[in-house]
Amino acid sequence: MNAFDPALLRPRLPSPLQPVEDERFTRHGLTLLIKRDDLIHPGLPGNKWRKLALNLRAAAGRPVLTFGGAYSNHLRATAAAGRLLGFATIGVVRGEELAGRPPNPSLARCAADGMRLVFVDRATYRAKHEPAVLARILARAGAPGDVYVVPEGGSNALAVQGCVELGRELAGEADVAAVAVGTGGTLAGLAAGLGPGRRALGVPVLKGGFLGAEVLALQEDAFGGRRGDWWLDERFHGGGYARTTPELDAFAQDFEARHGSWHGLAIERLYVAKMLLGVLTLAEEGAFPSGTRIAAVITGAPEPRQGPQTTSSR
Repeated sequence: MNAFDPALLRPRLPSPLQPVEDERFTRHGLTLLIKRDDLIHPGLPGNKWRKLALNLRAAAGRPVLTFGGAYSNHLRATAAAGRLLGFATIGVVRGEELAGRPPNPSLARCAADGMRLVFVDRATYRAKHEPAVLARILARAGAPGDVYVVPEGGSNALAVQGCVELGRELAGEADVAAVAVGTGGTLAGLAAGLGPGRRALGVPVLKGGFLGAEVLALQEDAFGGRRGDWWLDERFHGGGYARTTPELDAFAQDFEARHGSWHGLAIERLYVAKMLLGVLTLAEEGAFPSGTRIAAVITGAPEPRQGPQTTSSR
């Protein structure tokens, strides 16, 4: 174990799995479990720990450059890891206009943790995967030659492999495991780890219908082909990336009222609430046979003072 190994931060693994008594499920003969990945580590909670751990080991203390929006949980987690483990971080932020504004709480937290923020226009950000564009971004960021680049949301083959353990932790506990999908890495690994006879449900939080191809591409990079039994339900994005609705907020408030005091659970609106609403809707539609055990993966907690359109778990 080297000085930059995230295992030194003592993550809480396996994360807790808590049964939830909810008549909306039990009347259909279903058991709801919540998988508390939000409790893995206070600085790198949820899917961020699982997606970053192998990447940070591969970086081995080199500066890490990564990408995200103005409210990216991934940027915050990377910055926190850099502070805790002592390596440099650079965050490339979508939206050049943000450079001239006071930082929002999310970006302020990144900066406080030592991350250097570089703001790029949206056209450049969309093309960041192109080698020539990436080279210009690296030059603008003043990145050293040995910088380790992690993609937006942390989703690459190493991230997928890191999320396999999530599936393994649930393999003997649940018949269906549900997770919100932003860039696809968590679902790709979860499905691969669940094993035969179990299914993974992905609830996309973005519009566009492109995430199925993204998940498959990630599995091909990580494993050489599709792994596990997984599917997507595209109905619960709430208007798209970083969007929510009054109905979704009311659902999340009701879920917290029903279960928060028992489980210390606060529902993050832009990812977790959409996933839970999807699971409940499918249950009420009869999508799951009686006797099914459903694990809902809580991939993150709300940021303090979170309001509408303020957080991203990408």
